[in-house]
Amino acid sequence: MGIHRDDLADFLRRSRERLTPRDVGLVEGPRRRTPGLRREEVAALAGMSADYYMRLEQARSPQPSGQVLSALTHALRLTADERDHLYLLAGHRPPEGARAGEYLRPGMLYLLDRLDGVPVQVLSDLGDVLAQNDMAQALFGCVCTVAQEDRNIVLRWFTEPDVRNHFAAEEHDEHSRQLVADLRAAVARRGDDAAARTLVTRLRAASAEFVTLWDRHEVAVRRSHPYRLMHPELGRIEFDCEVLATPAADQRLRVFTPPPGGTEALDTLRVLGPQHRHGTAATRT
Repeated sequence: MGIHRDDLADFLRRSRERLTPRDVGLVEGPRRRTPGLRREEVAALAGMSADYYMRLEQARSPQPSGQVLSALTHALRLTADERDHLYLLAGHRPPEGARAGEYLRPGMLYLLDRLDGVPVQVLSDLGDVLAQNDMAQALFGCVCTVAQEDRNIVLRWFTEPDVRNHFAAEEHDEHSRQLVADLRAAVARRGDDAAARTLVTRLRAASAEFVTLWDRHEVAVRRSHPYRLMHPELGRIEFDCEVLATPAADQRLRVFTPPPGGTEALDTLRVLGPQHRHGTAATRT
């Protein structure tokens, strides 16, 4: 990801010109011939030399660091979208937004309520099941009898052998790899995170298979992918899974839709209803 010096210089200049001294708590004073803040004022607010800031606006500077960009974001009173644009122009990955945590975002709840014709789940990026609609409960089972700290699809896959009975045997190895690669990506995004450390520690202690896959350090975020399930009443059924993530990607809405011509499974799930239970199928991956 390279720096776009001309666009960066133009964006900084125009962002500076849109601000007034009053916007940043400065006294306007007389003899202000140009609109917006002066370069010296932005430099002072950002804690850098005026010469360095001038070179940024003249497209003559080296690539600014993340610390410099953070200071400019504050000095220029940038919105989150403007901040992300600044980072991208400077050749950096934008910082993540605030995490939703276990609190279900209103938009997620709205979609969960409205998408009642197909199975829908809300998961954390680590794989914790946070909520699911009636169709998902009919497909995967109820999570109400599972302790909250155990409602994790990766943990259950590697520690409860019966979970795998709901997938075709020839797909077990690939499914294990996908789960671990996706978890690797989530743990890296979170950095030094207690929840991530705890989950990985539990998995490493419980499963030699997980340890082997984890040590391969494969990374692949799961987005759109097919699901082939072995259902006790419906037999082998297939769904396409679309994954929608929150801005910080720590909550995911998983929507299961049938492939073309495969609506019979959905019709049967509606008949079974959310009260349907089928062994340990709760919280299937």
